[in-house]
Amino acid sequence: QVQLAESGGRGVQAGDSLRLSCKASVRTFSLYVMGWFRQAPGKDREFLAAIYNTASTVYGDSVKGRFTISRDNAKNTSYLQMNSLKPDDTAIYYCAAKPFRTDTWPHWGQGTQVTVSS
Repeated sequence: QVQLAESGGRGVQAGDSLRLSCKASVRTFSLYVMGWFRQAPGKDREFLAAIYNTASTVYGDSVKGRFTISRDNAKNTSYLQMNSLKPDDTAIYYCAAKPFRTDTWPHWGQGTQVTVSS
């Protein structure tokens, strides 16, 4: 069983930076692809970024160049560095994990709220 716990969400001003963390409770963390998603009120869940065990990354178009995903396998933790935040970035941010070479994301955290004020 994989348990994920996000942290770091809070209220910030437009233009600020914020780093979210996702701690995973699993023995084989390095074998999982880690991802970040968000969901704003009234909108569908949006893919933001994913990082593979090789450290290769994939980003959603809306955050390319502003957000950076990383992982520390020794700490079982994934990070999402968010720069130049905008009010449109206000959402609940979720961490997710999936085994390598699978299409779906079976493991999710409970989310952390990020609010960006203008």
